[in-house]
Amino acid sequence: MNLKEKDLEYIWHPCSQMKDYVELPPIIIDHGKGIYLYDIDGKEYMDIISSWWCNLLGHSNEKINASIKHQLNTIEHVIFSNFSHQPAINLCEELLKVIPKGLTKFNFSDNGSSSVECALKMAFQYQYQIGKTNKTKFMCLSDGYHGETIGALSVGALDLYAKIYKPMLMNTIRVEAPDCYRCSYDKTRDNCNVECIEKARYAFEEYGNDTCGIIVEPLLQGGAGMRIYPPLYLDKLKELCTKYEVLLIADEIATGFGRTGKYFAFDHSNVSPDIMCISKGLTGGYMPMSITITTDEIYDAFYDDYLSGKAFMHSHTYSGNPLGCSAALAVLKIFEEENILENANQNAIYLNNKLNENLASHKNVGEIRSIGLINAIELVDERTKKLPFDSKYRTGYQIYKKALKKGLILRPLGDVLYFNPPLIINQEEIDKAIKLCIESIMEVLG
Repeated sequence: MNLKEKDLEYIWHPCSQMKDYVELPPIIIDHGKGIYLYDIDGKEYMDIISSWWCNLLGHSNEKINASIKHQLNTIEHVIFSNFSHQPAINLCEELLKVIPKGLTKFNFSDNGSSSVECALKMAFQYQYQIGKTNKTKFMCLSDGYHGETIGALSVGALDLYAKIYKPMLMNTIRVEAPDCYRCSYDKTRDNCNVECIEKARYAFEEYGNDTCGIIVEPLLQGGAGMRIYPPLYLDKLKELCTKYEVLLIADEIATGFGRTGKYFAFDHSNVSPDIMCISKGLTGGYMPMSITITTDEIYDAFYDDYLSGKAFMHSHTYSGNPLGCSAALAVLKIFEEENILENANQNAIYLNNKLNENLASHKNVGEIRSIGLINAIELVDERTKKLPFDSKYRTGYQIYKKALKKGLILRPLGDVLYFNPPLIINQEEIDKAIKLCIESIMEVLG
């Protein structure tokens, strides 16, 4: 058997209907450099989605490579209970310089979903230990996505991932999320006062006294199709959380480390979360690592004599992995030394302008929305009424297949095509990616 046949013989790929792989077999990648991946036959692919949004500074980044190689010669891993190491300590010191104000304590896990699970348990136990034992529920936004472990699915709201598992999930309170493309208040992002916050206000009035925490993807609901909403929503949500003593949990796994044009999405607002989850770009997409970051106030509720039973009995084997910490330290150093955010923000304007110039008038493009370098092209069957395509046609998937043949990885979210490239992409690469994207759209939709 060749490698593709062996892959199909042994491997069950994530988030896939494996029958699709009969028509579109797995692409076996040999190596990568910058925004490009190269398969075993030498074909080049532009990784315009950052390998599921995690590759931050390009594949095979020399400085991240060197940091991990150096660490390999010292210690690859050590139990993180009662032991520590310098890369983890240094990483916390460096993160303190850039995370939202008030966040001070770092609990390490090894993937985004685990970070969310940690945050949920932390919020629940905090409320219990300060005497608010009635606060046992969680709120979340409709169409939210926070990972695919049981707790994370419970506070997500996308049936594609969660529906079949509902008998296993916690009951959570879903708050209707902002939808700026199909706004029920006939507003736009530029002229609204986030009237949609009233949906949250109603939920807090009914359930706030029983709720321990609400989790949100700040400003960008990725799994919902890169939906973008105004920062003012976070300010007003924080007011509600403060009033009802509900912890605000920020899932910055996809939005952190410059994806929205600032270090973190919450930096666009005037408030800070009580708990923040980070992963993906944390290590530049190199190593599986995540951190749940919280405040002194929450940390102090767990600090007591052992026999009090207040310790946070939560752990992962690879917590604080030194290789992951070394990769993350290299990422932060590159951000500081190479003006990554400034350059990315300049190219973000260029990318959005070029997409609008070429696609905004297309009969099937409903909206091109953007934040930072992230641009989402929402495809619709009827533009005036904003009617979606019938899902049975898998329009986005048909375009994805065309793009792959041309060497562009344009994996859609339903019928939303998106650009979420490494922050080091340049204008020449942007032009090439847009050209291939347009060609692929035209071949399917005309």
